[in-house]
Amino acid sequence: MTDPRNHALAAPTDLLARALMAFIFIAAGFHKIGGFAGTQGWMESMGVPGILLYPVVVLELFGGLAILLGFKTRIIAFLLAGFCVLSAVIFHGDLANDFNAFAKNLAMAGGFLLLTINGAGKLSLDAKLAK
Repeated sequence: MTDPRNHALAAPTDLLARALMAFIFIAAGFHKIGGFAGTQGWMESMGVPGILLYPVVVLELFGGLAILLGFKTRIIAFLLAGFCVLSAVIFHGDLANDFNAFAKNLAMAGGFLLLTINGAGKLSLDAKLAK
């Protein structure tokens, strides 16, 4: 059996997977900037200090862009996996009313853990910088 990493579609599929995973974080970061006060208030209503919105926006925007570009992928993916699990538990733990968001966050964490182990692939800054 041949190594699937050597398949002709491996590199473009890695890039597409990273783009799909990054999209939600980049979009969410911009959305939080646009509704900063409202998001801070919602966080505080959930028992989370509103000041933490600043690092959340940075992680979502720059982390999402790093995943998209494949830069420091293993580290950023690990951080985003933890972020997904934490946000699932803290903000989407009411499974009777928010199961889909909870499950989506866990699925994203799983994808990020795969990136943590496998890296970004050939079409990435990580691969370019490794040469």
